[in-house]
Parts: sequence; C-alpha cells; structure tokens
Amino acid sequence: MTNTTQGTDSGLMLYAVVRADHIVPDGLVGLDDNPVELLTHGGLGAVVGEFTLDRPPGRRQDLTAYTRVVDALPAGGPVAPFRFGTVMPDARAVVDDVLGAQEQALGELLESLDGQIQYNLRATYVEDAVLAEIVEGDQRIRELRERTRALPEDLQDAGLRDRIRLGELVSHQWERLAHADADTLLAELSPTLTAHVLRREPGAEAVLDAALLVAVDRSQEVEDLLERLAADSHGRLRLRLVGPVAPYDFVGTS
Repeated sequence: MTNTTQGTDSGLMLYAVVRADHIVPDGLVGLDDNPVELLTHGGLGAVVGEFTLDRPPGRRQDLTAYTRVVDALPAGGPVAPFRFGTVMPDARAVVDDVLGAQEQALGELLESLDGQIQYNLRATYVEDAVLAEIVEGDQRIRELRERTRALPEDLQDAGLRDRIRLGELVSHQWERLAHADADTLLAELSPTLTAHVLRREPGAEAVLDAALLVAVDRSQEVEDLLERLAADSHGRLRLRLVGPVAPYDFVGTS
C-alpha cells in the first residue's frame, strides 16, 4: 500500500494498524523524531507519523525508528505492522483508503493476533562438533580427508579433484543434517506455537531461521523448552531467541 506522493513536502508514515481504543505510549517518536499519533475509523486505528518526502525511507536510522515505534505498541493490544516504508499523503487517505476500505479484513487480522507475540529463533551449528560428526559418520569423507591430508606440499595440486569432492560431500551432509535438525526442533516446538514462518531454508548459514508466533501465556513455556533443547544438543547447536517483538512475519498489511 505504498503511496509515492508527489508535489507535497510531507506525508504520513504508516507504522501499524491497531484497535481504535489502543493506548499509544506517551512521547513515542518515529522517523526524523516526529511524534506518532493514532488516526481512527470505526473500531480501527492507524499509528502514523509525519514524514518528509524529500527522500525515500531506507536509512539504518529510519528502520531503527520504525522498529522502535512498532515494538512499543503490543503492550496496548494486538498490532498489525505495516511494511516498512508505507507512506500515504494525508490523514484522509489513511482513513478512507486504508482503514475504511479494508475495515473487515484488518479487524479480522487484529482478532487473530490478539494475545500473540513474535519471537525470532536462529539455530546454528557449533562448526567443529558437527564437522567431527560428519567425518565420523561417512567413510568416503574419512578416506578423502586422510588422502588429501597425506599429500606432501609439492603434490597438493594433484589432489585438487579429491579436495573438491571432499568439499561437496561435506556440504551435502551438512545440509542433510541441517534439514533433519530443523525438522526435529520444529516438531518439539510446534505444540507450543500458534504458527511459525521459515525465513530461509535450513543450510550452511543456519540450521533454523524462523519467526514464531506465540500466545503470551505460553511465552515462558517456549523459552524454557528452548533452554532444554539447547542443553540436550550436547554442544552441537547454538540457539538464539530474540523477542518478544511485534508480529511482523504474520501480517498481510503492505
């Protein structure tokens, strides 16, 4: 719903849709340190702030300001964040073209997010531990590893094909393990989650990179479960949980 307003000096940055009775924290400021306000229509509200249109939003400090506003809102009730950079020309456009035009859909979205928060979970391998596991579990890899290690310095080029093959086999096994461990983590977590979204496929960079939608009254249960899973991994996995944050990955507002 990004609106590239032309011919005006400023517009309104849309941060999130909330309910009309949502209490926005006092003193909350957004991009360019402009205060935010709540525009309402029926049972809906839009948290907005003035934005100077002499440049597109995109600087690091812009994203930081946007996130600061949105993450300050969930204490007052359900929040549906707008995609970063959504700009409308004025208050009338926000009320008519956003809140009024999509009143039913946005109301249903807020209802589905009531009492829900988002956590971001990233699981990565402890490299040395998993490489040792891969070598131990695959005879071909062990043999290639020993063969390439045994080559004298002046014959290293002769073993190039073996080293390439070794790298391919290790990469394949790494990805296979990552998919299996991601499935195991999600299977353990799923009973405690409302929903989850994979941010990327399991692979070399992360075993699991996922957004978790969690009921507020189950948040401690999720945190405790992840602590247990980390302990049970016996030094193979590092788990990093960030949140709670607003449910950025579980809204369709754009």
